[in-house]
Amino acid sequence: MTRRIWSFLRTVLQPRGTAAFMAISLVVGVIVGVSAAALIGAIEGIGLAVEAIGDGTGVPKVVVLVALPVGVVLAWWIARRFAPEVAGDGVPETTAAVAIRSGHMPARSAPLKLLVTALTVGPGGSAGREGPIVQIGGSIGSTIGRITGLGEDRVRSLVAAGAGAAIGASFNAPIAGMLFAMEVILGNFAIRHLNAVVVASVAAAVTTRSIVGEEQILRAIPHSVGDPRELLLYAGVGLAAALVGVVFLRLLSGIEGLKVGAAAWLTPALLGLAVAGIGWLEPDVLGTGQERVTELLNLLTADQRVWWALLALAGAKVVATTLTLGAHASGGAFMPSLFIGAALGAGLASAVAPVWNISEIEPGAFAVVGMAASFAAVARAPLTSILIVFEITGDYGLVLPLMLAASLATFLGDRLHRDSVYTLALAGKGIRLTRRSEVDILDTVLVGEVASPARVVAGPAMTTGEVQGLLDRHRHHGIPVLDGDRLVGVITITDVMRTGGPSDQVRVADAMTPRPLTVTPSTPVSVALERMASLGIGRIPVVDEEDATRLVGLFRRADAISAYHRALGQEVHHEIDRERLQTRIAPGAGFYDIEVPAGSVADGRLVKEVPVPSGATIVSVRRGTSVMVPDGNTRLRAGDTLVLFARSGSRDQFEERLRAEDTAELFTDDAARFFDIEIPSGSVADGRMVKELAIPGGCTIVSIRRAGRVIVPSGSTDLHSGDILTVFSARGPRTQFAERLRATAGPQEE
Repeated sequence: MTRRIWSFLRTVLQPRGTAAFMAISLVVGVIVGVSAAALIGAIEGIGLAVEAIGDGTGVPKVVVLVALPVGVVLAWWIARRFAPEVAGDGVPETTAAVAIRSGHMPARSAPLKLLVTALTVGPGGSAGREGPIVQIGGSIGSTIGRITGLGEDRVRSLVAAGAGAAIGASFNAPIAGMLFAMEVILGNFAIRHLNAVVVASVAAAVTTRSIVGEEQILRAIPHSVGDPRELLLYAGVGLAAALVGVVFLRLLSGIEGLKVGAAAWLTPALLGLAVAGIGWLEPDVLGTGQERVTELLNLLTADQRVWWALLALAGAKVVATTLTLGAHASGGAFMPSLFIGAALGAGLASAVAPVWNISEIEPGAFAVVGMAASFAAVARAPLTSILIVFEITGDYGLVLPLMLAASLATFLGDRLHRDSVYTLALAGKGIRLTRRSEVDILDTVLVGEVASPARVVAGPAMTTGEVQGLLDRHRHHGIPVLDGDRLVGVITITDVMRTGGPSDQVRVADAMTPRPLTVTPSTPVSVALERMASLGIGRIPVVDEEDATRLVGLFRRADAISAYHRALGQEVHHEIDRERLQTRIAPGAGFYDIEVPAGSVADGRLVKEVPVPSGATIVSVRRGTSVMVPDGNTRLRAGDTLVLFARSGSRDQFEERLRAEDTAELFTDDAARFFDIEIPSGSVADGRMVKELAIPGGCTIVSIRRAGRVIVPSGSTDLHSGDILTVFSARGPRTQFAERLRATAGPQEE
């Protein structure tokens, strides 16, 4: 009954065109907007409850000291017990879902992520809500995409749309949300994803603002550059943001695998307690810090805050956020990076203001630029950094400082630390994403990889009659024209016919096409084909990168076919790598030691003859004190310890197979496999040659084991009782062959 209802819903909701897909994107945006408002409300509600208890008891700091680690431990336990994917930031999980899981995100992620984030950030955990709402939005988009029966590509579009809508909703910045989805989640700006992302981002921003109001959204007054020489100071902010960002990433990387004590819950408890301790000394670092950021963005004079206090606040936020994220509860790095940058920028401006007499410095302007630079350094998303500040301030007066500082911070961050805060979390799981263009499959192949050598060429002094002879002999339609070693043109059959046909009176120089269209070895094949199509030609000269007159090859339409097959091969390898990656990061996957038991069917068998379950790989074989890296021809023995990388289910299945005493027990399907069959005493096969046996169709004798020796049989190989035949066949022919070997008298069955 449930299946019928589900099928009916899918039929009703099945999209029927672009308009329907846009409508679905709108629905995703509205739901994400409501979810963002719910997360804001949940965090605020828990925060108010902790504050009320503190006021009621008269010891608010002590209450936070207890509530914060309790909330972190509860969030950690829920994630560990029910949904491991909801631990952490949320952006890396969404990115991985788009890149390696075809956009699939469990529906449970949305409500559980909301709960664990509220438990982490509500009591005062130093983290943001933006990363978690990105995962919530992605989960909503993925679930709706699957319910409506969309294909993989559109499901991925909806995941990105949900993520972009989350940022749009959190900051009332739909354009920045769109850029975040394209720049961080998808890693490309493919136009087919754009419509869904824009529609969802705008819908989410409007929905959230309507529910929670403007006071919950980050806002700043307009600022401007007082003097062009201030750009030097803004460049200094970009440099400082890059350095602080790298320190933040290194601390986060260092604490990632921290374990304290034997009990697993002890680590998040102590880290949560440490964050509460920092909050005891500096309460501004607790929670999202959005109120403090808003205050910093609106500073007009340098005497409103002490510079060293602002820099200390930025440092305290770095440590507190590192500890919170290291506890594996739930919270994002988006808002903390903005907080750090705002405090850093305002602090540097306040420090420089007393000695800067060129113009009046507004710390709020430097806080705005520092905010963008810090996020660019931490997330490596300069476009999102710049655009989100534009939308928050609603003013373009800081466009030059923003672009300068964000670009400089991104450049230096890339040079000083390989990973962003998002790829760092993925790298910890063994995931290294390769961003690939999705515009054209032939973008991935270069002309130099498939171009042919130009073995046949013409000279300008040759006649069209001579050229026609070359074209006929080599079956070409056109060839390059070289003057010495310089490319001067191309001559084709069309050029010859245009000048009156083959002639001994017309020179190639008069008939050829001079200054031909060319490509270089580094040109993508897709670009070369576009150029050829624009002129309706079937070949194009390939010239040196540095010298456009030096011919290095010729690219023909036939080479495009080779390029296409090469590109397809790359796509296949990418899919294989993605499947391997899915196995490697699957819940429960790990390394296991499994001993080959005495009497196991694997004893004496080659690795390639042992049916290893899907999702499992034999990594090494320990035999005594030696360790072997196995291949298919490695022979196993009883007592060998196999190191297996597998999911827990595949490991259990493999152990069952190793305990089998007969190869027939290893298999439950009728696929062709290797089986061992012993020739019984008195068998009709005893003393016969292999060619005299009535071997069933679909059954092949692969090898014969006799007294420790392995024989590769031929038709004239004699058989004896006690021989163990390794046959390759399906279960039916194998059973039939075993029956024939048990026969003791009479003619063999035909």
